[in-house]
Amino acid sequence: MTTLPTHDAAPMQTFTPAPRLTLTRMGYGAMQLTGPGIFGPPKDHDAAIAVLREVVALGVRHIDTCDYYGPFVVNRLIREALYPYPDDLKLVTKIGALRDEKDGSWLSAMQPDQLRQAIEDNLSRLGLDALDAVNLRMNPGGPEFSVCVKTMADMQAEGLIRHIGLSNITLAQLDRALDIVPVATVQNWYNVVHRPSEALLRRCEERTIAFVPFFPLGGFTPLAHAVLDDAAGKLGATSQQIQLAWLLQHSPVICVIPGTSSLDHLRDNVAAEHLVLPPDVVAALDALGDESGSPVSHR
Repeated sequence: MTTLPTHDAAPMQTFTPAPRLTLTRMGYGAMQLTGPGIFGPPKDHDAAIAVLREVVALGVRHIDTCDYYGPFVVNRLIREALYPYPDDLKLVTKIGALRDEKDGSWLSAMQPDQLRQAIEDNLSRLGLDALDAVNLRMNPGGPEFSVCVKTMADMQAEGLIRHIGLSNITLAQLDRALDIVPVATVQNWYNVVHRPSEALLRRCEERTIAFVPFFPLGGFTPLAHAVLDDAAGKLGATSQQIQLAWLLQHSPVICVIPGTSSLDHLRDNVAAEHLVLPPDVVAALDALGDESGSPVSHR
């Protein structure tokens, strides 16, 4: 265990990208509650339920989920563990893909009827009348971008979606979407080393949009690991906590959603919200950034 403050040492930081959408900046990504390969049920069902309940007990009010995690596994676990939901809990889901229920392969599902079915399935499995926020995950081979966004806008007008988000997008796509509908959240691959979405992040700051990195931890070079380990040793923290703290300090619109199936790791992640990195550590981590790179295969 680390020497960082516990979750009750200070109030949870929040960010409000829209009047009815206040997110704790320290969120929780539920993807890892499934079996290996984001497929099938968890190895320990009771442990998964315990993690979800601890998320809420720690004060986190921002859970990232998706009906195709499992598939269907995570949303069912969330409903079993947390329903009826706390009034201030925000469940943020994602659509745009499907899982083959036999072999777990990833399939694009971006036709208007598929997007609508995905919304209806998320509502049913979560036990909701409307979804707090939904990220449209862009995949190759789908309809023209504006068609997808307009389909989301139609479902928002019907009251099925309260807020629209986008995932795996470019800056140009965000600007096009903003001409059609308000955007509350953006999810792109981003971490202390991999920063091709830096310009997109700055646009989110300009437009008060929550920027939520996926793959926020790990996958780094030996040099990056050395810098992170050095910072962790100086501050009595873990490398993962250093990475999360850097993200939260890097921009006021960043919200993080680290995932875990471990109670201890969950508590360590939440504690990282209260870790303040000194200027010399921030400078060393800033120097690791690479604004090149191509999108990773991630769902």
